[in-house]
Amino acid sequence: MRRVSRIAVAGAATAALALTVSACGSSSTESAGSGKSKGIGLAYDVGGKGDQSFNDAAYAGFQKAEKDFGVGGRDVEPQDNESDADKVQRLETLAKAGYNPVIGVGFAYAPAVKEAAAKYPKITFGIIDDNTIQAKNVADLVFHEEESSYLAGVAAAKTTKKNHIGFIGGVDVPLIHKFEAGYIQGAKSVNPNIKVETQYLTQTAQEGGFSSPDKGENAANGQIDAGADVIYHAAGLSGQGVIKAAATHKVWAIGVDSDQYNQSALAAYKQYILTSALKNVSGAVYDLAKSVIKDNKPLSGEIRGSLANGGVGLADSNPVFKDNADLQAALKKAEQGIKDGSIKVKTS
Repeated sequence: MRRVSRIAVAGAATAALALTVSACGSSSTESAGSGKSKGIGLAYDVGGKGDQSFNDAAYAGFQKAEKDFGVGGRDVEPQDNESDADKVQRLETLAKAGYNPVIGVGFAYAPAVKEAAAKYPKITFGIIDDNTIQAKNVADLVFHEEESSYLAGVAAAKTTKKNHIGFIGGVDVPLIHKFEAGYIQGAKSVNPNIKVETQYLTQTAQEGGFSSPDKGENAANGQIDAGADVIYHAAGLSGQGVIKAAATHKVWAIGVDSDQYNQSALAAYKQYILTSALKNVSGAVYDLAKSVIKDNKPLSGEIRGSLANGGVGLADSNPVFKDNADLQAALKKAEQGIKDGSIKVKTS
């Protein structure tokens, strides 16, 4: 059984993501459904590109697909306080221009993807973090976030000096409850009496829970003042504030979605990023693009990443984490238990 490590990217060609190709936003004269894809259309979730987490993972897969398949692409930022109608218009603009697939990054795109997919049945649509759309031309790209969060909880419990850890969620929604549930269960598997601080930054995404580093920093400062010395965030761009606070107080942070230890924007804080709970958003974007552009066999239906298939995992970039034999042994045992079913990870 291998040591728990950085996740393998789904699809052999996605092992090393290239980050050098810029997206093209030119217009197209091709008609949607002509059978020829102009390239990939990507519409970001709140926080947008540059969050060093969820959206940037999608962008990495987008860039690699552009390079590998010799196509263009267009990636579009969200707007503040936008409506579902705004999201529909964004997706339909991409589809009409000939981009295929068109991918909505985040569960907030569910109503828009459902509407746009019905209007453009010859275009393949993807949505990340939602599995409620039942349509032949839609791929629901989802993950067992609770599994990697369980491992993050084991890591936190094995690392804390105070038996006191924290969790900060961006928005109080069922998706983020999965992160919290797995984390707490994993931590308590190591120490049933461990104290866990939990906080959600906002009730809705429109209030900035995924896009406000200041909110993340304030929440983390509060948890650290209460005694927590390891804090795991599932808060998108807001997580940058969590990591900053952890570094300022010289305690541990656990990142999310991308390997935040290796993100250039977080380089000043990297020595305090213990690990990151990863989900292979980049591979999901890449594989959907490959199925449409190269294979001409578009994926559809629910496609779920797990520990078993490499869709989620933990990053091992920090040597302090990687070289801790006791921690790695505990993670190996936990990972095996999740894979063989002897550990049932909660989702709420």
